[in-house]
Amino acid sequence: MRIALYEPDIPQNTGTILRLCACLGIEAHIIEPAGFPTSDRAFRRAGMDYLDQVTIVRHASWDRFESWRREQFLRLVLFTTRAERSFLEHGYAKRDILLFGRESAGVPEAVHAAADIRIVVPMRMGLRSLNVAMTCALAAGEALRQTGGFPAVAGSR
Repeated sequence: MRIALYEPDIPQNTGTILRLCACLGIEAHIIEPAGFPTSDRAFRRAGMDYLDQVTIVRHASWDRFESWRREQFLRLVLFTTRAERSFLEHGYAKRDILLFGRESAGVPEAVHAAADIRIVVPMRMGLRSLNVAMTCALAAGEALRQTGGFPAVAGSR
């Protein structure tokens, strides 16, 4: 299971997502260009000391990410407000990459079309979207629950 962020533009959200990945043992992918410097220093505030515990893979562009993904035979699951199928109805697999778009604009049509699966977190009518870090947490929780990928509970090892 992997989480990928398409051209993230809010460093605090990215840091929070990286912390989530560290705590749950999920590899994080950042698809450039981001709307801020993607140095470890830029993530330190939200990610705190957890950044040393997460694997971060940076991709220079969407095309490079997509080439890498196809070579690895990984399934791309896009979380988008434009989908009609709930993330709770999807059957997750360990080979999934959970992709999240820019906070300000989502993903372009070419990225949307490249996704193998498009799903949404259902919300009340009239509300635009959840914070991307909250959406990542919901998605990761459901995906790890289905695939048995949660780390062991501390103290039970």
